[in-house]
Amino acid sequence: MNWWNLCLLSLLVAGHTQLWVAFINRLHALPLPKPFLQKVRHVHDLAILAFPPVLFWYVGWRGPQLLSYGRWSDLSPTWAVWLAMCALGFVGLVWSIVRYHTKSSPPALVNTTSEMIDIAQELGGAPIGEGPYRWMTGLPGNEQFTVELNEKRLVLPHLPEEWSGLRILQLSDWHLTPTLRREFFDVVTEHALTRTADLVVFTGDLVDDLDCLDWLPDTIGRIDARLGRYFILGNHDWALGSEDIRRTLSDAGWQSIGSRTFTIEFKGRRLILGGDETPWIGRTPDFSKSSPDEFKLLLSHTPDHFPRARRAGVDLVLSGHNHGGQVVLPVLGPVYAPSRFGVRYADGLFAAHPTVMHVSRGLSGQHPYRWRCRPEVTWLILEREPG
Repeated sequence: MNWWNLCLLSLLVAGHTQLWVAFINRLHALPLPKPFLQKVRHVHDLAILAFPPVLFWYVGWRGPQLLSYGRWSDLSPTWAVWLAMCALGFVGLVWSIVRYHTKSSPPALVNTTSEMIDIAQELGGAPIGEGPYRWMTGLPGNEQFTVELNEKRLVLPHLPEEWSGLRILQLSDWHLTPTLRREFFDVVTEHALTRTADLVVFTGDLVDDLDCLDWLPDTIGRIDARLGRYFILGNHDWALGSEDIRRTLSDAGWQSIGSRTFTIEFKGRRLILGGDETPWIGRTPDFSKSSPDEFKLLLSHTPDHFPRARRAGVDLVLSGHNHGGQVVLPVLGPVYAPSRFGVRYADGLFAAHPTVMHVSRGLSGQHPYRWRCRPEVTWLILEREPG
């Protein structure tokens, strides 16, 4: 046995897996029909599982027999090209791991305080419903029912001095579905009502099952703030028919700002609030008519619009969509995120002048499994940079 070649082939398997994961992540960033994405995902699963035995059989034991001291120069041109691509995939994997472990919080983040609530404990049992993925709630290590209530204090240089201390409650990715009983969302709502907020926003993916629309008035519909409550929709809402969802939440007192900007007057200053539901719904909001001294806040379901927000001079972007990856592996970090940037913006704070972006891990998902990636509800406290 050539142990050196066994190690190299194993690394190439990892590179092959990375290529498929990167492809799937970026494909899911596009406005493609759900049935098509599911079929491609099945191909992805098969390719990842089948490649190792095929590689070790046709390259390790047969053909050039690399596991028996064969020579790499004996590879066929097809295998040589494909394994070269796998080598590039492995380089990409290493880069992703390094980036994950060297990521630091931007200077805009002053401090974070967190409280963890155990919803199953509060209810006397896990609120598991009858949805199609209910079996996932019982998988080992599932943190779906332990929700983090986070307060993050941000210092923003362009924030009007009169607004220092402004509190924004960001809710995102509730994915209402019978898999989690309504009691889950009732408890989260009650906790959200225990803390004050000047402004409440929801950044998309509200519903996964239209039968759950009746839950809205007595859950998220109860949350309010003095400057109002504003929402955009996401790709899961788009797949179900967004207008019914938009109308129901609007009837509950929330204001839709998808594809447009809205001006909020507060303490003699103007906040320009925009909503971006693209690439699934509508168009990009236009900030070009706002003046340089007006604070610009963008709700963007996907963080993929971060570069465009920077070009528009947006001060703060609030996003969701990526769920933090839902599963965060030791060493590797998050693996899957439906973004053209892969897992780069899985969750957390990011900054590139003049824009700061917060990506929420959201509350739920189509697949109710979280590991080392708890759901979250976040209050952002904005302060003016000294001087």
